[in-house]
Amino acid sequence: MAEDLNIITGTKQIQYETLLPQIYALIEGETDVTANLANIAAALKEQFKWLWVGFYIVKNDELVLGPFQGPVACTRIKKGRGVCGTAWANAATLIVDDVEKFPGHIACSSLSKSEIVVPIIINNSVVAILDADSENLNNYDDTDREYLEKLLKEVSV
Repeated sequence: MAEDLNIITGTKQIQYETLLPQIYALIEGETDVTANLANIAAALKEQFKWLWVGFYIVKNDELVLGPFQGPVACTRIKKGRGVCGTAWANAATLIVDDVEKFPGHIACSSLSKSEIVVPIIINNSVVAILDADSENLNNYDDTDREYLEKLLKEVSV
């Protein structure tokens, strides 16, 4: 596939339904995990204009920063700490409408107002997480959850 995305406007659902097939085509046949995660982060950032989007990879007893798009980020996060560490510990997607109200939130950027974190689970174990931050409160919802979980499930296979 050409490395150009067809960025569209419309409802969130329409945007995801147009973007996901492009991401699948972009990573099809590529076996390098880092390259695929980098392109997924870039595609999501381009389409949705989020403040920050990227991946943290489980390494030993912590999440370690992986491919991302946006401002500099926290490098390591302990299990159960902050939104990312909590999503990892619970092996479940977390949507936080206002990060200032999340107990133990790790403020990697003061510009971040809301967040969604989606675990990548392989063989019943979290191997990485997708983290997306927005400058807007209440930016993420069940539509984001549905499509990001679908994307990461397809990518994990």
